[in-house]
Amino acid sequence: MSTLTESLVSAKSKRLFLIIGGILLAVILAYKFLYPVFFDAYVGKTNAPLSFDSSRELTEREFEALARELSEEARHNRAAEMVSEDQDAFARKVKVEMLMNTPSFVSQAEPDHIKYFREAGIRQYKGPETCLRCHETITVGHGEGELKTVNTLEDIVNSVHFKFQTSSGGFSTFGYDGRQVNAGPHKIPVGKIDRACGIPGSFTWTGWAALVESRPEHPEGEGAIEMRSEGCGQCHIGGNYQPATEKMMPIGDVPEMAKEGIDCLICHSRTYDMNKRHVIRDDKGTRWNQDRSMRAALTVAEIRSDNCLRCHQHNMGGDIYEHNFAATQLGDEAKRLLHHGAKRGNPFSPQDDVHAAAGIQCTDCHEPEGHKIPRGRMGVDLVANDLPDVDVTCASCHSEAPHNNSEHKALLNGHIARMACETCHIKELEDNSVVLRDWVHPTWNPEEGVWEPTDIYQSGEPGKGFQFLWFNGNGTFLANALGNNPEGTGDYNPLMHQMVKIDDADALAEIRAAVEKLKETYPEIDVDAYIEKATNPLSQLTPEMLEKRRQMIAENLKFAMNDGESRIYPFKMFNAMMYEDMGNQGPFGAMILPFDYATYYETGDGKASVKQAISDPIVQRMYQMPFKLYMMDEFMYYFGVMEGWDPSYPLVDGELVNVEPHWMRQMGTLMVNHGIQGEGRDCKECHDPNGVMDFAALAYPPERVAQLQNLEGLKASGQNPDQKVQPLPAPPVPAKPPIQAQAADRVSPDRAPVGPPAARPVPGVPAARPLAPGPHERMSVNPPYPYWPR
Repeated sequence: MSTLTESLVSAKSKRLFLIIGGILLAVILAYKFLYPVFFDAYVGKTNAPLSFDSSRELTEREFEALARELSEEARHNRAAEMVSEDQDAFARKVKVEMLMNTPSFVSQAEPDHIKYFREAGIRQYKGPETCLRCHETITVGHGEGELKTVNTLEDIVNSVHFKFQTSSGGFSTFGYDGRQVNAGPHKIPVGKIDRACGIPGSFTWTGWAALVESRPEHPEGEGAIEMRSEGCGQCHIGGNYQPATEKMMPIGDVPEMAKEGIDCLICHSRTYDMNKRHVIRDDKGTRWNQDRSMRAALTVAEIRSDNCLRCHQHNMGGDIYEHNFAATQLGDEAKRLLHHGAKRGNPFSPQDDVHAAAGIQCTDCHEPEGHKIPRGRMGVDLVANDLPDVDVTCASCHSEAPHNNSEHKALLNGHIARMACETCHIKELEDNSVVLRDWVHPTWNPEEGVWEPTDIYQSGEPGKGFQFLWFNGNGTFLANALGNNPEGTGDYNPLMHQMVKIDDADALAEIRAAVEKLKETYPEIDVDAYIEKATNPLSQLTPEMLEKRRQMIAENLKFAMNDGESRIYPFKMFNAMMYEDMGNQGPFGAMILPFDYATYYETGDGKASVKQAISDPIVQRMYQMPFKLYMMDEFMYYFGVMEGWDPSYPLVDGELVNVEPHWMRQMGTLMVNHGIQGEGRDCKECHDPNGVMDFAALAYPPERVAQLQNLEGLKASGQNPDQKVQPLPAPPVPAKPPIQAQAADRVSPDRAPVGPPAARPVPGVPAARPLAPGPHERMSVNPPYPYWPR
């Protein structure tokens, strides 16, 4: 090749490289600077720099005064734990004062971050910016012993606690079309961010942060307007004007200003003030305030259950659960609205759960990997799971033969083949556990001064508030437990029977009384028709739709019901009446529409509330082609609507079109795994014709039902009630390491929990903690957090 040709080729190559490089640079710049602007405009959301009034810079004198106060408080509480209460009060006080002022207590009990902040010159906590000064990376351990260094902020932003959804696989749920959710090539974002749950009636998109004008009634009459806070964001770690919607898209990242709104301290601080969690409004919109005080920052320590329960007790025990401490700190202003019915009704607290009473922490079972926390492999809903391959089960600690201290160990351990631990050890749920909730016909709450959804039926009793179902770890797209009786008739079909009918006589009587009372406010209600739809929701389907439902269950879900081994579990039952987009209806229900909180609570006008909510730009985008192709078609396939998503927008000229109120077409079945009692059910509670276990509903053959309901006959035959053959003796249990042995001593499956062992050092074992905090002998300007420090 001539020199001239080489020069030309070289010049052409250089130009080509320059062109390609320029295009790539333009794409990168557009992605970084133009795409976020376009995306915000497209979904109608706001991002802006954030500030929090609790983030205040302290002077040296203020810092040292606070440090001294926190140090004294920590040392006092630790000393009080160690000095016996069974002595003269004055002598005990003297001993506590002496002990707390010893050099070892000063060095060991003082919160670590006092020293760190003092040496680093940090006098103001500014959120993640402050944390990342020392914690830019963290070392994460994995189940196989692998250690990996990860970027801390990235680890948080990609955790479920921040983004509320995942587009990856690992779901144990199946669509009604027979496909495991996100197991195929077309994965869609699924989780709390884009569906009308945990509080039915809202999407996280539209219900993030709302200020509600309440009008509580006083003895002298209706009072003045009081602003109240409501919305999904109250329990989540993002502090921006909306949830992490960007993470729902196939490309794009959360803006840096939104990342700076992450609330690290709500999870990591021992003295976080929940009174700071209320909605604030500025010229950009509404968002959730948070505690960024130096007091909270200086008391960062190992995460304990108290940290988790600031949010999770809302779901488990409920807002009005008497031991829900966070619900006593409703806000310095615009107090958070209390929800009067419990979603699950199975609290985790020393008063109601044997594990909590023993001092076992949430993270002992839900062991984190960095900021990723496992829920366990088994689940019936679409709540996203950071670590879907990690087990969280009773057997992880107790083994498959947990009753070896009992004289009836062979009989009891034999039950494990057919029954989950929770079936015997959760005897009831909270009384205010909601079974039927009507969002369409709200009721005025004079004490709160707002309209609320009407709870038609609440119960924590077996057979009423919760039922026993076969479960193999699989669930449906709408939270229905799947499983089958391995010794049954083959007729077990919960989506046609157990989950779609309430026929308990007492429950029906309570439901009728509630509906008749509701009719006083809504005269148009036909009581008999209302009860029929609420207690037999399949009555809302046409015969053709019912037949299609049967066919889809047989063809698409039977294999998932027969998968693996099924056992009997307790499930909290739940159904709700809401407005639905009937253009997107299938045999298992229709697309639920959200409510605007402020409109709903203030006016009680459900339709006006729906109109306001679906006017939100992001809901409008759901009804347009990009969202249809990317997400909504796939969503409908899982929903059993094989025609895909109908993008006909249900609001035309200010009026709702093809929108109707309906009960969901089956009960939701929510797993209940807490509220565990140390002593299980007595045999006769189940094995009796009037027992809590409906063996016929569990599809046992009639002759087997007769056997299982005759306890004396079972005893005479020497037969395990759940097995047709005598079980083998339980295998020997390997010796436990010290910490497990200590836990076993404190919580025996065959006796009630006992107090903590004597406070003596055991090599390699943390000091035992009391079941409840001891009394405080001195007054403090700031009352101590009830469970801190231990």
